[in-house]
Amino acid sequence: MVADKGKKQKVGEKVENLDNGLSLSMEKLQEIQDELEKINEEASDKVLEVEQKYSEIRKPIYQKRNEIIKHIPDFWLTAFSSHPVIGELLTAEDQKIFKFLTSIEVEDSKDVKSGYTVTFSFKPNPYFEDTKLTKSYTFHEDGTTKITATPIKWKEGMEIHNGVTNEKKGNKRPPQEESFFTMFVETQQKDEEIDDMRDEVAELFKEDIWPDPLSYFNNQIAEDEEIEDGDCEDEESDDSQDDDKEQDGDEDGDEEDEE
Repeated sequence: MVADKGKKQKVGEKVENLDNGLSLSMEKLQEIQDELEKINEEASDKVLEVEQKYSEIRKPIYQKRNEIIKHIPDFWLTAFSSHPVIGELLTAEDQKIFKFLTSIEVEDSKDVKSGYTVTFSFKPNPYFEDTKLTKSYTFHEDGTTKITATPIKWKEGMEIHNGVTNEKKGNKRPPQEESFFTMFVETQQKDEEIDDMRDEVAELFKEDIWPDPLSYFNNQIAEDEEIEDGDCEDEESDDSQDDDKEQDGDEDGDEEDEE
């Protein structure tokens, strides 16, 4: 019995020593992790400083780009339509309206991580009075996002509901199809899934379209050219088959004459 008690005491001491050693290792590990977190935060701050610096440097270049784009018909509509997500969201009416779009601009807040604003500029059009539509996202430290948008001043009879203008209600379109412009001006959170999708669309304009719209524009042009080339090849194939048939017919006629 005394021997058993001695064994139990030694086992208990080993476990206690093991627990103390593990606890000490965990404390040291946490200290290392805290040190890494501090360095990561410093790195993030430095990256933001660099991003803010180059954001200002890029501004005049973006302005030059917009001036050139104004001379290219339907540039932005073509680029939007080529984007795999945005292109699927545009209704027929949206596409008509975007034909009047002259420029798009994405501007980061002075503190880059605190938000950004997307601005669409239009020439006079039959749909609304506005020449500029903006939507701003402000990110707060508590994780919430404040969204503000320009209310669209629609011209009489031209307001869009579910992708169709009042004037076009005769066109049957699925009621769940939402116009980009209805989505753009919406700021109240009603459906979490829809809100997430809307936020994603704004992010796509910021991260995909705005930095390099030319790649999407060229992609659409290339696709159109491929379709045209395919149509030409089909026509050439049909013409070739017709020529073969005519030649066969002539040969049959010659054989009959010989007989």
